[in-house]
Amino acid sequence: MTVELLVNVTPQETRVAAVENGMLQEVYIERARRRGLVGNIYKGVVKRVLPGMQAAFVDIGLERAAFLHASDIAVIGSEEGGDVALSSSGDDSITSLLQEGQQQLVQVIKDPLGTKGARLTTHITIPSRYLVFMPETCTVGVSQRIEDEAERQRLREIVLRERDEENPGGFILRTAAEGVDEESIASDLHFLQRLWASVQEEVPKAGPGDVVHEDLPLVLRVLRDISDTDVEKLRIDSRETFQRVDRFVRQFTPELLNKLEYYPGERPIFDLYGIDDEIQKALERKVQLKSGGHLVIDQTEAMTTIDVNTGAYVGHRNLEETIFKTNLEAAQAIVRHLRLRNLGGIIIIDFIDMQNDEHKRQVLRALEKHVERDHANCHISEISSLGLVQMTRKRTRESLEHVLCESCATCGGRGSVKSAETVCYEIFREILRESRQFDTQQLLVLAAQEVVDLLLDEESTSLAELEAFIEKPIKFQVEALYTQEQFDVVLL
Repeated sequence: MTVELLVNVTPQETRVAAVENGMLQEVYIERARRRGLVGNIYKGVVKRVLPGMQAAFVDIGLERAAFLHASDIAVIGSEEGGDVALSSSGDDSITSLLQEGQQQLVQVIKDPLGTKGARLTTHITIPSRYLVFMPETCTVGVSQRIEDEAERQRLREIVLRERDEENPGGFILRTAAEGVDEESIASDLHFLQRLWASVQEEVPKAGPGDVVHEDLPLVLRVLRDISDTDVEKLRIDSRETFQRVDRFVRQFTPELLNKLEYYPGERPIFDLYGIDDEIQKALERKVQLKSGGHLVIDQTEAMTTIDVNTGAYVGHRNLEETIFKTNLEAAQAIVRHLRLRNLGGIIIIDFIDMQNDEHKRQVLRALEKHVERDHANCHISEISSLGLVQMTRKRTRESLEHVLCESCATCGGRGSVKSAETVCYEIFREILRESRQFDTQQLLVLAAQEVVDLLLDEESTSLAELEAFIEKPIKFQVEALYTQEQFDVVLL
């Protein structure tokens, strides 16, 4: 499957769209005012140690203190043969690992999400094109996606030969390293060691909460992390960004050079592929399937739920076949929207109930097959007795909705507003309350157009009865700036 990367750059925002076979699969957005923090290394200061949570809050210069769990604190020991080994703290108490006021080198592994601060680790890792460098250990690992044992051994031997004997550091060979020549891997390795040396030089100069190493900007990060065999074209609509990417590609990924293209057209590059329309659809709750069925996706703080419905699809044979076809189509659409919306954490999928065990198995396998192309780590469980599929997807950055949207000021994030009828009855109760409490000649109701229309039309009989009961006239005034839930009763 070929991937085309489209890059739209403005002074305020950079957007990268991954299009597979003409369909948008993923979108990355980075705003100048809110750049992602994952991968950045800070000189943090421990502000609070919480033994009950086995965690600490660390100040890294952000609005909210960042969170560091004991399991993310590196403990250095020795392996057999004298090599340095790096492990998590295990059963060690947080109080024996950190003290308030202590300065600690930390790396961001999760951006701040909602009301939560960033998540930190002291297991420092620096990725490059083919390698991930781990300065505090000496282990050499190979990506599990490289299955050929001979190739795994070849790559491991290259790293063992090329790394610095005095300060070797640990390395993980990424999937992109498969089949790559020794010279390219050695160049990557030496670059990482020089980069870490420069980071170490910055640490003594940095003050508490300062950044000592900042990860690459969005476009270069995407280039570093993708597999060049998949990319058919990389089109950029900014000449300045194109030149910067061109220099990066020549140095680190020359195999992408002939796929790099500057787009000078007057028509926005995202319009050519309908990207903005797809982004808008990805913000909607309901997703239409080609067959006529649909998905309903609800994102909450605890989890994301996805409901599959046949909708207008009636099938051609029988009910079980209709349900099976809808669920198969839904499995592909669900994985696409997980990637497109960048939904993470716990995900519950309610497929339409199937009686046939073979159909259940095929739908689950289809879901697992489509998930294989997802860069985020996913784990899928079997279909439960209630017909639900539970899965998890690693969350490292905010979802598309959280990046582009904010809580509704009208409904307060509930996702619904009171009906005009409900507001009318609230107004009736408020009028009764006011007329009993205060002595007034008449009352003026300020409300939204929909509410006033309902009061003067369908509720006119009830309104006349209320006026007769309180023996005072009631006037109405439309307030264009009022939402449907807002109203005021004024004493005149």
